[in-house]
Amino acid sequence: MAPELVPTVSKSGGAGFTKPATLASRAYVTFLAGNGDYVRGVVGLAKGLRKVKSAYPLVVAVLPDVPQEHRNILESQGCIIREIEPVYPPENQTKFAMAYYVINYSKLRIWEFVEYSKMIYLDGDIQVFENIDHLFDLPDGYFYAVMDCFCEKTWSHTPQYKVGYCQQCPEKVQWPAELGSRPSLYFNAGMFVFEPSVDTYHDLLKTVQVTTPTPFAEQDFLNMYFKDIYKPIPLAYNLVLAMLWRHPENVKLDEVKVVHYCAAGSKPWRYTGKEENMQREDIKMLVKKWWDIYDDSSLDYRVLSGSEDIEPFVQALSEVGHVLYVTAPSAA
Repeated sequence: MAPELVPTVSKSGGAGFTKPATLASRAYVTFLAGNGDYVRGVVGLAKGLRKVKSAYPLVVAVLPDVPQEHRNILESQGCIIREIEPVYPPENQTKFAMAYYVINYSKLRIWEFVEYSKMIYLDGDIQVFENIDHLFDLPDGYFYAVMDCFCEKTWSHTPQYKVGYCQQCPEKVQWPAELGSRPSLYFNAGMFVFEPSVDTYHDLLKTVQVTTPTPFAEQDFLNMYFKDIYKPIPLAYNLVLAMLWRHPENVKLDEVKVVHYCAAGSKPWRYTGKEENMQREDIKMLVKKWWDIYDDSSLDYRVLSGSEDIEPFVQALSEVGHVLYVTAPSAA
């Protein structure tokens, strides 16, 4: 059964409630490296957030190797660009992690974005189909994310996969007593709600240097680091596509708010339909939904215009980290 969503915090104040953050102190954040085609994913994400009328900006943490051309594209879509330096695990230990995941340790830099009191991290291969701004109102002091699944072959190195145990359906295969305590809940790090903090940032960087990398690199690391304050949120906030064929009983597609196109062959901008499971009708539908947003020119970023007095106002908002936009008029 999917975990219950932690109740949101009332904005009416009163004992036991946190004060709502100001608009400019909250933001979505994603990560981009290199000069590849992931920039298309981030453009799609920016337009998706605009379509669902999110009140908060999208910050893109970029490594120095992201070309200026790609940065210009993202800025033209209303993104706030923040360059970060790479983070690497201990020297001579990267062999323990899957090579293409190693650069993702650089995500740890986003904990330094302390101009924001709370952020929602989204991978570049994610699309938001319903407004999720209410997640910013979850109680402070916890790390929120969706539980992962252990059933794909990429998990073959784990005891969970070897015994057939999955936290998505723990009643189907019981955890063997001879293996000790059942594993801690494990989240997918493609989407999470967190609070930037200088102290946490420095401790993360310190801890990663004394932690042996594991196959899923920064995802394994974040699960280890935040296991004591991790709170699961429902599957609807990060549908990893493999759930459609691994645990269909847990998926209600009409309730899904966030889709994570991380299954092999599922990236919409690379989609051919030839890879395993990619001919499924539900996959085709979700890929089409992504393209419908990406191709919609009415969702392109537009700065408010029509008054000479508006520019100083826009500039002031940009300086505090909040970009103002309106949706362009439909071409229809």
